[in-house]
Amino acid sequence: MAALTVQHAVLTEEDFRKISDIVYEHCGINLHNGKKELVRARVAKRLRSGNFKTFSEYIKYVLQDKTGTEFSILIDSLSTNLTGFFREPQHYAFLRSEFLPLLMERKKKKRDFRIRAWSAGCSSGEEPYSLAMTLLEAIQDTGRWDVKVFANDISTTMLETAQKGIYEKERVEPIPSLLRQKYLILHRKGNRRVFEVGKILRDTVTFKHMNLVKDWVIREPLDFIFCRNVMIYFDKSTQARLLNRFWHLLSPGGMLFTGHSESLIGIDHKFNYIQPTMYLKP
Repeated sequence: MAALTVQHAVLTEEDFRKISDIVYEHCGINLHNGKKELVRARVAKRLRSGNFKTFSEYIKYVLQDKTGTEFSILIDSLSTNLTGFFREPQHYAFLRSEFLPLLMERKKKKRDFRIRAWSAGCSSGEEPYSLAMTLLEAIQDTGRWDVKVFANDISTTMLETAQKGIYEKERVEPIPSLLRQKYLILHRKGNRRVFEVGKILRDTVTFKHMNLVKDWVIREPLDFIFCRNVMIYFDKSTQARLLNRFWHLLSPGGMLFTGHSESLIGIDHKFNYIQPTMYLKP
């Protein structure tokens, strides 16, 4: 009966506004009125698993948890961690065929053999590992080039998965077979087959917990940034601030890649439009 009560618990306008304010203040996610049913459904699952009787009781618990653990659980429940290896493949094709060859030629002339990329909102790790494979394939001579992919997420749960770097067979199917053989290690567990990212990928990708609307741990200039399907959670003013910070972190000639469902139309920024979801810092 308790589970039935929680399942049909009423999310009052006051409770919804408190949750919205908490989430917006801490990480910039904009939970407008159209998200009320989504919030009710997803937070209700946490009420059941944590034996909370009402939304008000749960909100009070989140605010009193000084460790931040429960807030992280709340954010996990409200964000959609949809990702995959080489998702939105046009971005990787553009990197391989156009951006990286020009970048490397430019850097060689300056005797600069460092390449720095950022997966901002990396979820369970498929994106930064895909970027690492793309970069390593582009440079070939790994001894000469110093390549790093920074990766961050606000979800500690997703970061743990990313750092483990172990994926089910179905998850790695988008990876071309030659790259899979080169960069992943197959493990057989009974009838299951799982793939673990190899040492060279682990050495290339650095994972850090980070909140995009707070202080950033990344300081050095970057050559390109992937921030895909993240800004859809933010309002226009937060998006504008984020784009300005990306701009200052990128080197001249650097690029920003956004998600297919995102547009910078109506947002004040300095980037040059290249093609849908691709923007250049001149």
